[in-house]
Amino acid sequence: MTTPPHSEDPAPGDTYPEDLERPGLVRTGRSTFVRPIRPEDADRLVSFVGGLSRATLAYRSLGPVVRARDDVIRRGAHVDYLNELALVALAGDEIAGLVRYVRDPEEPEHAEVTFTIRDDHQSEGFGRLLLEHIAAAARARGIRVLEADVLADNTRMINVFLSSGYRIETGPPGQIIHFEIAIDPQAQAVARAERREHTAVRRSLRPLLEPRSVAVIGANRDPLTIGHEIVANLLRGGFGGSVFPVNPHAEQIAGVRAYASVRDLPEPPDLALVAVRAGAVPDVVRECADAGVKAVVVVSTGFGETGVDGRATELELSRFARASGMRLVGPNCMGVVNTTPAARLAATFSPALPMPGRVAMSSQSGPLGLAVLDFAKRLRLGFSGFVSVGHAVDVSTNDLLQWWEEDPGTSVILLHVETFGNPRRFARVARRIAPRKPIVAVHPGHADSAVSSLFAQSGVIRTRGLQELFDVALLLAHQPPPPGNRVAVITNAGGPAALTVGACAASGLRVPALAERTRRTLRTALAPRADVANPVDLTPTATAAHYRQALDAVLADDDIDAAVVLFMPPLADKPDEVASAILDAAAARPDKPVLASFLGGAGVADLLHRGDLVVPTYTFPEAAAVSLGHAAAYQTWRSTPAGVIPDLAGIDAERARSLIAAGAPGPVPAAVAAELLDSYGIAVRGTDPHTDPRPGPDAFLSVRADPVFGPVVAFGLTGDYADLMADVAHRVTPLSDRDAREMVRSLWAAPLLDGRAGGPGVDLAALEETVLRISAMVEDLPEIEALDLRPVRLLPPGDGVAVAHATVRLADNTKGGGRS
Repeated sequence: MTTPPHSEDPAPGDTYPEDLERPGLVRTGRSTFVRPIRPEDADRLVSFVGGLSRATLAYRSLGPVVRARDDVIRRGAHVDYLNELALVALAGDEIAGLVRYVRDPEEPEHAEVTFTIRDDHQSEGFGRLLLEHIAAAARARGIRVLEADVLADNTRMINVFLSSGYRIETGPPGQIIHFEIAIDPQAQAVARAERREHTAVRRSLRPLLEPRSVAVIGANRDPLTIGHEIVANLLRGGFGGSVFPVNPHAEQIAGVRAYASVRDLPEPPDLALVAVRAGAVPDVVRECADAGVKAVVVVSTGFGETGVDGRATELELSRFARASGMRLVGPNCMGVVNTTPAARLAATFSPALPMPGRVAMSSQSGPLGLAVLDFAKRLRLGFSGFVSVGHAVDVSTNDLLQWWEEDPGTSVILLHVETFGNPRRFARVARRIAPRKPIVAVHPGHADSAVSSLFAQSGVIRTRGLQELFDVALLLAHQPPPPGNRVAVITNAGGPAALTVGACAASGLRVPALAERTRRTLRTALAPRADVANPVDLTPTATAAHYRQALDAVLADDDIDAAVVLFMPPLADKPDEVASAILDAAAARPDKPVLASFLGGAGVADLLHRGDLVVPTYTFPEAAAVSLGHAAAYQTWRSTPAGVIPDLAGIDAERARSLIAAGAPGPVPAAVAAELLDSYGIAVRGTDPHTDPRPGPDAFLSVRADPVFGPVVAFGLTGDYADLMADVAHRVTPLSDRDAREMVRSLWAAPLLDGRAGGPGVDLAALEETVLRISAMVEDLPEIEALDLRPVRLLPPGDGVAVAHATVRLADNTKGGGRS
């Protein structure tokens, strides 16, 4: 656990900022742990400085080397965390890199920054990582410009600054170059940081998901134990590398030589699975670090689920692992699976191993993972990878998304998410992946507006439960998303067809009339009693040939985007022939999805598989309609041009920051609130809305700082729409132009705004721009804890919006904080 600074620390009284403790990855994929320096680091700091070469000290001192006394070095471990802040990146228990800023007392928005990297880590990317961390911490403390002096031949540090993506100004050329780094987030800086992170994450996960050797610590001779089953599954799954069971009391386990400890292994394993009692785990993880293990999976239970002490233990495990250069999965997980030919890794104790396929899944529940793999096997849904992250103290869903993003064997990603470590990072990563690979997620908080908004903005398909999750996965893994929402239903029984039509309507799909040309084709081909409307009722006497002809005809119809085929086996025999006809028709039109429901049929999933060609089949047709509805909505999202965060005219961020700096935590005066909004191009009239004669509905725009998701913007019409119908739209900042457009049109009351309910409607362009200005404001000014514009008169097109009243509340940011 972290310890607050001692009482002798210099202070404006700021306490130790635990929020700045973050795991990190350098360019090579090495794990590290970045945190603020603490007084107890004094001896560690002396050792760090004492180990620096004369060349590094010269770069640091900008000239001749003068060794500082130990007592002077020790004072560097005492900072106030506000006007002076130092961050250290750890390698094991030692400092690998140090960055420090000192605020300029005459220009409080400027600070001098210095970097020192240990010689043996100077080519690994610690400088870039520490720049990202110190920039975020400085921004949260009101610093806008970092200044640095660098010797002209210190090319590594110069390249760190020039390649950062921040706006850089340099002084005249000479022996010493002066840099001024404007650390306001720039799109280019964010993009470069994301690329660096993406590369580092993938490199760090390779020992976990594509290991060359695996140790199982806690392996057991008893086949009924977790340790034994992990070893057995590794062998059964065809893992091509070395498997090392570790048990001091066994010579062999599952026919493989066992070793007494990790220290006795013939080579350092890439991956170690730990299946020992909770109390022994910290020592085992330390042994793994000493032995050079690169990734650890802790399947053991008895940590965070037991209470505060258990949570503290697992967090300390994570800190130690990252500082030691290891990635850690768990604790309380069931392992990892990678069925790709390069890995063939079944490092799990699950009795059901998945068949190879194109679906990857991350689950935050260990016990749930067992049921998931068993259910997927019964569905014949193949997996490329499965990771049970457990308590996710280190390796998270965000990390795994970036691995599967570039995995050619993965085409669909499934997520079981209970908590978010970094929702803003999730949104950035998911938005990048979702246009190419669908992401389907289930989250237990069904009424959580922030979660729903995050998923909607990121293109993530949110399902209501695990059954629905797998229903959607079954479709997207084997069929393309439909180009539109128009569905043809083919059946041999009227009742199921009626249920299907209703389910389609509830899922945002249409079952339109077929084109006259299609109906003529069907009349010619089908039995006289067949109904060639939509649904197409082939009658109980339909044969496989009738199914093939009907399916060919509707898929050829340009006004149909997908087909749902229903078959009642008790009313007709030879379901295998019908299944074959469906497969033939689906193969002939691979651009349109075909789904099936063989009601009451057993073993039908096997009949609708032919090599790589699979038609997903569902026990009941409603599930097919719901899955197709999700796929159609996803395709609509994917086909819509990606949004951008626009550069808005008329913003004076410096003026707004000066107003914030002059304020105090809590509500700000109305005049200051109006001036803040005016700085972002939003005029507050301060008049009674009841005296405004101009026509238009009244609305509200508000922002609340969610402790997990950051600022969440809410929009709705005042009165009964919001109060009784809960007709309120939410989005997580930062908002793109697409987010703003979709947000204001997502209300049930949207017809009142766009004119569909009669009348001229409102000025939607002005409303969307106001939403974007609010988003920009709370992103630029993290001190804003809450904001409320109410009422906002929505005027007719071309007349804009009129804000009658505004309230702003500031958070207590003396402890830093900020958003990443």
